[in-house]
Amino acid sequence: MDDYDVSIQEQVFHNAVREYIISLLLFILLYVSSYVIICQFKRKVDSEDMYAGQEDAIVYRISLWLCTFTLAVSAAAVMLLPISIVSNEVLHLYPKSYYVKWLNSSLINGLWNQVFLFSNSALFILMPFAYFFTEAEGFSGSKKGVMARVKETTIVLILLAILVLGLAFVASALINDDQNSKQTLFDMWNIYLPYLYSCISFLGVLVLLLCTPVGFARLFTVMAQLVVKPKLFRDIDEELCTARLEKENIVRKIQYRNTAPCQIANGHPNLELLQDQLKEAKSEIQELEKRQQVSSLRRNLVFPIVMLLLLALTVFSVLLVAHNTLLLLVGIKALPRGAKDAVIGISSLSAFGPVGAVVEILLILYPLK
Repeated sequence: MDDYDVSIQEQVFHNAVREYIISLLLFILLYVSSYVIICQFKRKVDSEDMYAGQEDAIVYRISLWLCTFTLAVSAAAVMLLPISIVSNEVLHLYPKSYYVKWLNSSLINGLWNQVFLFSNSALFILMPFAYFFTEAEGFSGSKKGVMARVKETTIVLILLAILVLGLAFVASALINDDQNSKQTLFDMWNIYLPYLYSCISFLGVLVLLLCTPVGFARLFTVMAQLVVKPKLFRDIDEELCTARLEKENIVRKIQYRNTAPCQIANGHPNLELLQDQLKEAKSEIQELEKRQQVSSLRRNLVFPIVMLLLLALTVFSVLLVAHNTLLLLVGIKALPRGAKDAVIGISSLSAFGPVGAVVEILLILYPLK
């Protein structure tokens, strides 16, 4: 019996070590990738003259590390759902494979919990600290240095936290007219912090609601550019004639620039810019010639069908959201009361199997394009 208990404890220990190693490797990969991305967008300088001294260089370096950590956590949060979908499909297809034993529900749930913890830490602590740390100079009269900036940043963050919690307390008092004067520190931790988190989530939902119509409009615009429109909506012959005239105009400018005895005055495009415009004009003419060769049947039939399908998809999505909202308001459908550890690999998440899972992942990652 003791040997059996020891073997179970060893198995639990090895599983925990394996999960921590996998999480650490994923975090290192995301951190390095995030650092490379930030370095690509960071302002290039030939020297360190932009820093007033070694102290400023250290401050900006620490802020860069914090921003890199936040970007890595954000990338992990974006990749969590696709990773969960892929893991579920792999375990569903190969439930007894030895090579996917490490891919289990405990690992996925652990990744979700870690990303949730780190994302909240980055949102409420690290990013505000990085901003105020770069702006801090230390209190007047105190000894200058990095630690003086750390102290000032910490004090500012504490005051900001008190201000935000006070605003949350006032908002809750305005909404709920109960004995607010008898609230304790326990109530502050268990009521107002979740309330503040709900307010931030509500702001995210509002941003989503504002961006969704823009996304649908962008979808119609992209499909209208890909599909050839009928002559009623677009006259390709006229556009092709205009493009050819623009090409001839650019060619004449280039010939004049090559044969002119003197330079053209300031304000006129140079030769390289004219050559780039000529390349763009040629590519536009080729694209218009391809669209001109499309048959009238395809031109008059495909465009209405595609637009009707997009319109039907938009209406279906709006009706589905409205249906779920009404069910929640009436009380027929309730939100999940508590978080439960989901078991992956039992069944496929999509009715179409792996193909449906791939489509779901593409739909999730498409906005990142």
